[in-house]
Amino acid sequence: MARCFGSRRTHQASSLSGPRRLNKSPPRYGLARVLSKQGLCSRSEAAKWIAAGRVSVDGRIVRDAEFPIVQGRHRIRVDEQTLDAAPRLYLMLNKPRGLVTTVQDERGRDTVYRCLDEARIDGAPLPWLAPVGRLDKASEGLLLFCNDPQWAARITDPELGPDKTYHVQIDAIPSPEQLAALHAGISEEGELLRAKSATVLRSGEKNAWLQIVLDEGRNRQIRRLLAGFDLNVLRLIRVAIGGLQLGELPKGQWRVLGDEDLQRLQ
Repeated sequence: MARCFGSRRTHQASSLSGPRRLNKSPPRYGLARVLSKQGLCSRSEAAKWIAAGRVSVDGRIVRDAEFPIVQGRHRIRVDEQTLDAAPRLYLMLNKPRGLVTTVQDERGRDTVYRCLDEARIDGAPLPWLAPVGRLDKASEGLLLFCNDPQWAARITDPELGPDKTYHVQIDAIPSPEQLAALHAGISEEGELLRAKSATVLRSGEKNAWLQIVLDEGRNRQIRRLLAGFDLNVLRLIRVAIGGLQLGELPKGQWRVLGDEDLQRLQ
């Protein structure tokens, strides 16, 4: 019979001195966030469902939007229906001027969803979709929508997201010094506003069209940047996000993005 003559005390000491395994608890997320991450609705809409008693977790009605959920461990139902993640959908819209990029406007103004009111895919209405980034009321052009919050976060990430290209009509003929200054940028209210590039597309006697590329997104960035040099915006059109071009898509119209389109946005 074989015996181990090593010291028991020595064995215990070596075990204690070796690497220790920590049992990490799986991450927990608020119930409203889990519903929105599945592409079923916005987080605010999910909170309304929960407050109304429409959502149950493991057979029990939950009215707390921050109720902790471990992904994959709970049976979540809305109106007694078991939920599956919605199929992911990505589309682009040629946004007209005069529409606000929001789901509901507290001032009663028309929103970008007016363009999607009658939208159908294979005869079925569109699922819940959220705008990816923003275009202000007076701006036009390429606006993305999706029901994939993680994808949207990557597209809008200020450091890792794709560049955005704009065609901007201004009320003056810019000098080479002004174009260089747009690239160098200005500081306004603690923010550095700058263009990755700014070039003249064409010019007339009193105004010009610029192509401006941004590699980060700040509220009304182009308008504020140009105003810093006494240049006023007459029209502002986003024509590309990364390699995805607005192209010939008519104003107010939309189309679903295919795999090649999504690759252009990487």
